Amino acid sequence: MSLLKIKQVICIWLRKQHTASTCKTAFKKHKWVLPRGHETKISVFNCITNSKVPLVLKNPNFLSWYMCGPTVYDSAHLGHACCYVKFDTIRRILLNYFNINVVMMMGVTDIDDKIIKRADERKEDPRRLADHYEMEFFGDMASLNIMPPTVVTKVTNFIPQIINFVQKIIDKGQAYTTEDGSVYFDTKHYSQYGKLFPNIPNENSSATDKRSAIDFALWKGSKPGEPWWPNPWGPGKGRPGWHIECSAMASAILGSNIDIHSGGVDLLFPHHENEEAQSCVYHGVDQWVNYWLHSGHLHVKGEEKMSKSLKNTVGIHDFLESFSANQFRIFCLMSPYRSSIEYTDTAMKNAVAITKKIESFLIDSDAYIHGYTALGDVNEPYLLKTVSEVKTRILGALADDFDTATAMSAIIELVGVTNKMLHEKPQHDMKCARNPVAIAAVMSFVQQSLEKFGSNFSKKRESGMQTKDCDVNLGRILDSVVHFRNQVRQNALNPPGEDINATTDNVKNGAVKNTVLLNACDSLRDDLLSSGIHVKDHGKMSTWNYIGKSFKEVR
Repeated sequence: MSLLKIKQVICIWLRKQHTASTCKTAFKKHKWVLPRGHETKISVFNCITNSKVPLVLKNPNFLSWYMCGPTVYDSAHLGHACCYVKFDTIRRILLNYFNINVVMMMGVTDIDDKIIKRADERKEDPRRLADHYEMEFFGDMASLNIMPPTVVTKVTNFIPQIINFVQKIIDKGQAYTTEDGSVYFDTKHYSQYGKLFPNIPNENSSATDKRSAIDFALWKGSKPGEPWWPNPWGPGKGRPGWHIECSAMASAILGSNIDIHSGGVDLLFPHHENEEAQSCVYHGVDQWVNYWLHSGHLHVKGEEKMSKSLKNTVGIHDFLESFSANQFRIFCLMSPYRSSIEYTDTAMKNAVAITKKIESFLIDSDAYIHGYTALGDVNEPYLLKTVSEVKTRILGALADDFDTATAMSAIIELVGVTNKMLHEKPQHDMKCARNPVAIAAVMSFVQQSLEKFGSNFSKKRESGMQTKDCDVNLGRILDSVVHFRNQVRQNALNPPGEDINATTDNVKNGAVKNTVLLNACDSLRDDLLSSGIHVKDHGKMSTWNYIGKSFKEVR
């Protein structure tokens, strides 16, 4: 008996049990088909099967990816940033850890009800408004070190393709027109509707133009004063529906089958469900997207997700006045991409603390390698073995649905183990052999691992301190400044001769400290830190590192 016949028999039996509504759910697991192609040794969560499945690519070491971009009617906020940072991290993991070339396409919605409404409120041209916020969006993404998409498309540049897309669905009998020139997708006559989100209410619409409440607009008839484009339906004036835009643009660039499509979990229904339905009809296929990835929301403490409608958003520019892009990236890395994250002072303080711990570790390691610090008790064989084990743990975690939380835990543990060795004093004042190679191996591994995730912990000395308007190497100037400060500080700690005005507080081991000079050295260190230069004292030596602008404490 064929599989189709078996399905028909089971459905008849279910209807007899008065549970015909569960028939669709019973075969949910059969609605997704494992693609034919090339294994990647990566598993990803599948919202259709509700389980992890193997990531198989159509082409070896090549992955096509469409990501829903912004509707550019307002500034992006931290909730948007969280989504894009998470997917940027996954993109980097695919490239840097699994050698997969990712072609990332992003669609920008530059015509929409929200854009028209905001432009009308401001008495501004909708396209000018959209262009402004589109430019601002990509500037915000760059400030968070998010890689730009390989291809960016805008809806208004794809109107002919969208009209053709809609017409083909009409020609296939899967859409209908209304008197105002709108076109709706007929969900009732599409058997696969509910593939991504099966628990869809199927109620009759109270409106006269829609046959079902869940039928969605492929094309909207224009209203007076709204932007419009000529089309072959009804009055002949209108504009695209929201869902059709992504399908038409992605199909025009990436074709009839896409490896990955991503967005926030709130887009699963109706946006992604509708995209899949209309695209399958247009291309005449059962599976347009092989893998749907959805990121969890950013929540505000005690509230729902961060969103403009709830007026609980934090602007990206405002956020970066208090925190760094590195700190936000660490905040996102510490939880699985599918999980919601609560944005709280405690969570950000934790991210700041982890970032500072890593920065301090890299500075201390560099100082040890160059002989600026006292000898630590470094066990080279154990440390190199630990690095190898952590590398294996990280690869295993990332292959398991891009589990950055587990990978970060392994990196932080490695930093802790190495830090302990760096600062551990030898027993009985015995001198230990130096092991700079082992420390250099850990330092390089930690730094490169984090940079593969999109964080930036590179040591920015000479190359990072160049300016366009000056040929002088600022790195050398800072070397001289820090060297001079170190000489002053050492003389202040151990001055020649005695001070007859010495007090108990400024005398140590028979030497008199010059507190005025020490305070001056501290003031210089603080001034340099405000400009992004971190000066750290290691006994009788001092080092500097460029860490970027100074950030305020967590509010």
